[in-house]
Amino acid sequence: MLASSGAAVLSHGVAALAFCLLALLLIGNWRARQNARALLAACLATSVWALGTLLLAGMAQIPAAVLAIEALDLLRTAAWLAFLLWLLASKRRQRLAAMLGVLLACLLALLLSALGLLTGATACRLLLAVLGLLLVEQWYRNTPAAQRWGVKFACLGVGALFVYDFYLYSEALLLRQMNGELWRARGVADALCAPLLALAAARHPSWAPGLLVSRQMLLGSAAMLGAAVYLLAMAACAYYLRHVGGAWGSLMQMAFLGGAALLLVGMLFSGALRARLKVFINKHFYQAGFDYRDEWLKLTRALSHEGPGLACPGLAERAIAAMAQLVESPAGALWLVRDGRQLAPLASWNWPMPADRAPDSAALQQFLAARQWVIEVDDCRRQPQHYGGMALPEAVLALPSAWLVAPLLLQGSLFGMVVLARPRTRISLNWETRDLLKIAGSQAASCLAHRQSQEALAVARQFESFSRMSAFVVHDLKNLVFQLSLLLANAEKHRANPAFQQDMLATLDHSVQKMKTLLQKLARGDVSAPAPLRLDRVLQQAVADKASLAPAPRLEIVDGELTVLADRARLERVLGHLLQNAIEATASDGCVSVRLRRENSTAVVELNDTGQGMSAQFIREHLFRPFDSTKTAGMGIGVFESREYLHEVGGRLDVHSVPAVGTTFRVVLPLHPA
Repeated sequence: MLASSGAAVLSHGVAALAFCLLALLLIGNWRARQNARALLAACLATSVWALGTLLLAGMAQIPAAVLAIEALDLLRTAAWLAFLLWLLASKRRQRLAAMLGVLLACLLALLLSALGLLTGATACRLLLAVLGLLLVEQWYRNTPAAQRWGVKFACLGVGALFVYDFYLYSEALLLRQMNGELWRARGVADALCAPLLALAAARHPSWAPGLLVSRQMLLGSAAMLGAAVYLLAMAACAYYLRHVGGAWGSLMQMAFLGGAALLLVGMLFSGALRARLKVFINKHFYQAGFDYRDEWLKLTRALSHEGPGLACPGLAERAIAAMAQLVESPAGALWLVRDGRQLAPLASWNWPMPADRAPDSAALQQFLAARQWVIEVDDCRRQPQHYGGMALPEAVLALPSAWLVAPLLLQGSLFGMVVLARPRTRISLNWETRDLLKIAGSQAASCLAHRQSQEALAVARQFESFSRMSAFVVHDLKNLVFQLSLLLANAEKHRANPAFQQDMLATLDHSVQKMKTLLQKLARGDVSAPAPLRLDRVLQQAVADKASLAPAPRLEIVDGELTVLADRARLERVLGHLLQNAIEATASDGCVSVRLRRENSTAVVELNDTGQGMSAQFIREHLFRPFDSTKTAGMGIGVFESREYLHEVGGRLDVHSVPAVGTTFRVVLPLHPA
């Protein structure tokens, strides 16, 4: 149909390159924006069409190649029509129906071309171009006037594509043959529309504004490009030295290349050069001076000590280093407000530790608390009137190359401050830099305050643990004192009774052994390890200890030889306390009984009494609350300790009580295989 030529190859090559670049500009946000997806698909289809035409143009004498070119051309047209229909159709069903119609029309044109009915195929192509122009006109007309500035270049670009197609196929339909010059120039004409589409994509909020190249990638690419240009220049200089150097040319070339390579390595590892390049890129290639997402991620990772980053062991040092990296500062120091009155140094990074106290820091502290400014040290020295006549403390001025004083704010109050050293490169201290330092300081203050709260909570827990252990020991001593008091009260009446004397000696020995055990545990702060216990024997000992009380408890062992895993002394204390409460709540002519039985894989100890009972509200709100007791001399931790220990060994404590009827405590413990 059409003869190949260098003009056709060049024309369609330019089109392929132009729309490939436009697709790269759009690919950054294609997942987030549907309009950008449709435009990206149309650009890719156009690029494929141009590239395919470029490759197949040399085989124009082969019918299959001509048909392939027609198929690619129809694919391009269908992609642009689908893009317009995607913008205009409001419902998914309408879009699918319209795109299906376009696809059928393209298949019809391809079928007519395959059958040799070129006139019909050209007519179909002309109708598709007219449809495209109508859709472009509807797109512009339906766009509100206030938003047309964002779509007018897109309408011009897409409209130009269909106008050229309309002119090409209308002439072919009239003259019954394709104009070769127009066909060859079609690629360049389409390529001229790509800049208009790129400008429209940058303006329209629903399209991708451009290729999202991260600052790190651009920094690395710039460094590699600079290194490549440097090496090429040095190679050219070395070649020149070899050419003019005569016998010494090779030696001069190798010496020059070696020195150039060493200089390049030194430059690549230079922190100052890297900082200057980073500032240059941020200043000239991006609207914002910082990549806030990347800076915030680096700050968060540094404070949480996650991933690769700063080799700083402590949180305070990491906070300084994280804030210093924002402005390319090589060192810093941190002060915190102690006791709400005075700034005191906490840590330093790449700097000597400041003086222990800053007695002349009251003015600076008041200024930072009131103004919340980021202070430039040199500016404060030159123009103190701008800072209310404040003079910086000597502890700050004594630091080498002190540059900035950034406040650490926590809930609107001054928590501390960070002093940073002068940066490796010149950085403009504008509002953006100041705001970033302030918000980073607030994040660092939150982390430091959280760490202080954790440390204070750990200390409080240690005191709480010690107090709790002391309370339990005092509670056990109270029970022992009660037993000894009761023994002493009965001694006057029964001291001549040999049986009472024997029981008194046994009780005294038991009480002394218990007090020794308590003192040893209190001194060592340890707890005995759980061991397998015969529960019936523990109950027999607990009931025997209360046998002298009235009413004396009665023991009934339904299922014997039940073994549990627990600490004998603590389990005896739990059962003894529950028995003691039952006896105290029951009249002397009442009944207190203890029953041991098995339920499935658990051992159940039921302690029943016919005492005064408890209400459901009392059980729910007061019974298990520590330090809440109805007894005059009670401490209110016995039942709480009993429940906590039973939970610790995997059991539980159930209670059922009826006022004026009685109470039943159920101690449920998991069985341990003997």
